[in-house]
Amino acid sequence: MSQTDLHKEFDTAVKRVNDHTDPFPADFLLRLYAYYKKATNNYGRPSSKKQIINAFKTNALFQVQDISEDEAKRHYIDLVNHYFLYGK
Repeated sequence: MSQTDLHKEFDTAVKRVNDHTDPFPADFLLRLYAYYKKATNNYGRPSSKKQIINAFKTNALFQVQDISEDEAKRHYIDLVNHYFLYGK
């Protein structure tokens, strides 16, 4: 898959998540968060008002620290596709 195709597919997956109106499971959201942050090279501090949520987000980021931005995009795409195909 070319860089352009990967970027387009990633953008499509992000839009699909953003357009979804039903709540997602918390563990799914944390994985999405980590892969998205890694894929976009955005390492700003988690900004939840609840410290426990920030701790979970930080932990999720630590779990993806050894993958590349492209790998994070692929994981994000696969995660989204799997969720919408199987609902989990």
